[in-house]
Amino acid sequence: MKRTLTALAAVLACTACSSPASSTTPQTPAPSASASAPATLSSGGRSQAPGGAAPPTLGIAWDEPSKTAALETAAKAMALYARPTVADTAWIQELGQFLTPQAVADYQYTDPANIPVRKITGPGRLEADERNGFGCHVVFPTDVGDYDVQLLRTAADKPWQVNRFTPPAGAK
Repeated sequence: MKRTLTALAAVLACTACSSPASSTTPQTPAPSASASAPATLSSGGRSQAPGGAAPPTLGIAWDEPSKTAALETAAKAMALYARPTVADTAWIQELGQFLTPQAVADYQYTDPANIPVRKITGPGRLEADERNGFGCHVVFPTDVGDYDVQLLRTAADKPWQVNRFTPPAGAK
C-alpha cells in the first residue's frame, strides 16, 4: 500500500511539472501595426494616389444622366416602399428590384403595415457629394416628415440601387 501511494505521488508530481503553471501576470499582446504609419502608402512606401491626394471624384464623375437616374430610381423605390396595405411577399418582390442585395436581406421580413409613411407629398431632393459618384441620398417630403433614401452604385454604367430607407426622427 505504501509503495502504491509513493508511486501515485511521484506520478502526480511529474504531471504537475509537465503542465504549464497558470500565471497571474498578463501576457504582453502581440505587436500590432504602428498607428503612426501613413494609411495612404502602398507596399514599398509609395503613395497610392498621384501626388499623395485622393482623386476628386473617387472614380465616377457626377453628370446630369447620373443625377436623373438617381432621382428616378429613388422615386420609383419610394413609391413601392410607401404601400402599407400591400401583402409583405408582393411588397418585397416588387421593391426588391430596386434594392442592393444587403437591403433585400434587411427588408425581406418587413411587414409593410409597420412602415410609418403613407404618402409622398412632393418630389425628391438629391443630396450628393460631388466627390463621390458611388453614392447619394434623395430626401422625400412625406406625410410623416422627410424620408431619406440612400442609393449606391458599383460603377458609372451600373444602375442605382437603394441601400436604406431612413424615416424622419420620431416617426413610428
